[in-house]
Amino acid sequence: MTEEVLVSRLAGAGDDATGAVTDTRQFVTFLAGGDVFAVDMAPVQEIIRVPAVVRVPLAPRTLDGLANLRGRVLPIISLRRTFGFEELEHDDSTRAVVIDLGQALGFVVDRVASVINVEPQSIEGVEGVRSTVRSELLTGILKNVGGFEMVMVLDFARLIAQEFAEIAELARQGDPAVLSGTPVVEQDDALASDELQLVSFSVAAQEYAIDISSVQEIVQVPQKIVHVPNSPPHVLGLMTLRERLLPLVSLRCLFGLPRLALDERSRVVVVSLEGTAVGVVTDAVSEVLRVPASMVDAMPPLLARDGDLSDISRICRLDGGRRLVSILSADNMFRNSVVRNVLKAVEDMDDYTRKEIEDDHGSDDEEQVVVFQLAQGEFGVPIGSVQEIVRVPQELTHVPRSPAFVEGVINLRGAVLPVIDQRKRLDLPAIARNDRQRIMVFLLAGVRTGFIVDAVTEVLKIPKSAIEKSPMLSGQQSRLLGRVANLEKQRRMIQLIDPSHLIAEADSASLTTMAV
Repeated sequence: MTEEVLVSRLAGAGDDATGAVTDTRQFVTFLAGGDVFAVDMAPVQEIIRVPAVVRVPLAPRTLDGLANLRGRVLPIISLRRTFGFEELEHDDSTRAVVIDLGQALGFVVDRVASVINVEPQSIEGVEGVRSTVRSELLTGILKNVGGFEMVMVLDFARLIAQEFAEIAELARQGDPAVLSGTPVVEQDDALASDELQLVSFSVAAQEYAIDISSVQEIVQVPQKIVHVPNSPPHVLGLMTLRERLLPLVSLRCLFGLPRLALDERSRVVVVSLEGTAVGVVTDAVSEVLRVPASMVDAMPPLLARDGDLSDISRICRLDGGRRLVSILSADNMFRNSVVRNVLKAVEDMDDYTRKEIEDDHGSDDEEQVVVFQLAQGEFGVPIGSVQEIVRVPQELTHVPRSPAFVEGVINLRGAVLPVIDQRKRLDLPAIARNDRQRIMVFLLAGVRTGFIVDAVTEVLKIPKSAIEKSPMLSGQQSRLLGRVANLEKQRRMIQLIDPSHLIAEADSASLTTMAV
């Protein structure tokens, strides 16, 4: 039976040919693991092909992941895994039965058979029935219906309550950590007063940085860049960023360096000043640095470049002076004639081809997050919660009798920084160390703590309309990954982490001792 027929059958639930309401009950029958099951049609919303999913750490093992179903987030659960049946690859017959009992869930079944009408008196009890499924999950037995000798009627309400018992209990108790989607961001105003927070990036193997307050976001280079007629070589063109035109300027060309083909490591740093924005194209974004003001010197007058290329205003000395980072001035950059000309070209476009450049600062309709990767999944944290992002050293110092979850410690400008592998924290498979990995530093319960991630990819502004609460799947998951950004047009789903729950309360004291 096709899904279209099933939908039409579902639409006519409970009515006979004359339109009168009858006592006849309707069930959807399906197969899983060689057994035949039925579910009351009332909570069945639809039957779909199994969609692509995003894996969710700390969720029950029966969860395949989260899917996008017409703009809403839908958990996809394996019935085979729920019942302990052997795993089976999906094929053309595999379907997901979407059931809503307070929260919509998609249950993967081997095959949907049909919709059947059953008289109440034809439903037998489960006493004495031997099956592969526990009897407490069954509400009855149907015999000799739909071409099957025996069909087991599943109680999905009991199955869901059992599979997600922990989260159901938390929801009943009204646990604010579960029900609230608002992350708690701890502030460190005393430390921030004499420090600079910089986004660093590389151009021709040289390090540059810009104050994070001037950076709106960091995005990947788009596949399509619109050429600006009569523009100088420094101007790569225009890109569309959330329904506005953003001019792209190549730092390589601006500094008189040879052009380089853009690749997957190239990034656009969106720099803003007084309501105007420009995309600065870099070879790669490296880190977010928190640097004491004492390590920053003004550019010596004799070395400062005049005129249009006076963009570098200060020099940052790291690693005992062995590593120098040139700090670009957003003010100087926007005074550069090349940048001014391209901004004017955008403003001079007619209304049909130009969209007004909006001021994104302080928008109440967006959230700015740092996006990072773990095991092919995308995750995000509020940008205000990230102290800095640094490279992973070749070796971490192991501390005897340290907690098992701590990989080791590193020396971060004279302070001891405990480092945790984020993969371990989220119960994901371990991988070998590589150059793309970074340590994201957070302030947790007053202690700076680093978490190793696979890669930091971008700083992104996400419309609040695209953010929703994650389906409640487990206690740990709902606290740590309580929200999800469903970017339907981009076919992306970013799971948002609440940094305040990265470390359990019981472990905070251990970290405090290590950081002393």
